[in-house]
Amino acid sequence: MASSRSSPGEKSLTTLLSTLTTTLHPSTFVFLTFPPSNPIPPALLPDALMTFRESKGTTLIAPLDAVEEHGLSDYHFQCRMITCNVHSSLEAVGFMAVIATRLAELGMGVNPISGFYHDHLFVPAGREDAAMRALGELATEAKAKDQGEDGKAREVRSFARETRSTRWEVAHEMSPHTGYSDLAL
Repeated sequence: MASSRSSPGEKSLTTLLSTLTTTLHPSTFVFLTFPPSNPIPPALLPDALMTFRESKGTTLIAPLDAVEEHGLSDYHFQCRMITCNVHSSLEAVGFMAVIATRLAELGMGVNPISGFYHDHLFVPAGREDAAMRALGELATEAKAKDQGEDGKAREVRSFARETRSTRWEVAHEMSPHTGYSDLAL
């Protein structure tokens, strides 16, 4: 029986984007794959950032320097890791899609990995500065849009309060002729 518990973390796309900050990690990472017949060298596991088992093999992401220290050279996709410093829910909809689309507009592929608390983006080494700028611009645009919508919402609420207040004053205005509210007549 599946659990119906909701994942903690932020689900609102607007909030995720408008509160997005990022951290660029200093290491260069690489992806390796090990077929079922050739297991991951146990000495490399402490350095592994992530492993993922598939039917054709196990993918491992590890720092390039650690991989080279272990004498491995059959690695792929030298990349840098950017962490999105917002606690996104595992059930959040559209967050990674918006980010991937923005980076795709720059002709940049991204390999996103979702941890329990944060999302991590693996971008091509050498393109990390462009990715960081793009993510910063995305957050700035989302903040401006969010504040603009909040400003409009405040104006609407203020107008509604003023209108209700004016209606109340009119409804409770006494007629000089009857001594009763004109609305009550």
